[in-house]
Amino acid sequence: MASSIKGLSDYDPKNIPNAEGLRFGICVSSYHDSITFSLRDGCIDTLLKHGAKEEDIIVDYVPGAFELTKGARMLAGQNKLDAVIILGCVIRGETDHDKYINQAVAQGITMLNIASPTHFIFGLLTPNTEEQAKDRSGGKHGNKGVEAAVTAILMASKGKSKPS
Repeated sequence: MASSIKGLSDYDPKNIPNAEGLRFGICVSSYHDSITFSLRDGCIDTLLKHGAKEEDIIVDYVPGAFELTKGARMLAGQNKLDAVIILGCVIRGETDHDKYINQAVAQGITMLNIASPTHFIFGLLTPNTEEQAKDRSGGKHGNKGVEAAVTAILMASKGKSKPS
């Protein structure tokens, strides 16, 4: 949904399953770190808020957005994880590089989801400007990291036994 219509961090916590016992990986692009690290922090805070334990959250970093899918695959392969959250930011800029990177990352995440029982969650910001990126990483439109964490909990909880 467009963030101008709904804030990225708006959700009803009562509708989110308890994340206790679930294991999460977070693959973060270090490029645009003031933005991506804010996404990471919102993501971790949300996972913890919903019952995940610190020791069940593994964070790893890659240099840029293009490396996110490989980094996420490596993270999942080296750890028994229920979901891997992929966080990055590609700002449009003056060339068409953003289209190629964004499409490659989206296709890569789709392929990972098809090929693996682990859930891979798309948390890539694709703004036109740095200001839009800041608005979506803790600014006026909330934090895409929060949204990605909620999605990870919902997907990782599918098929798990429900706590009574």
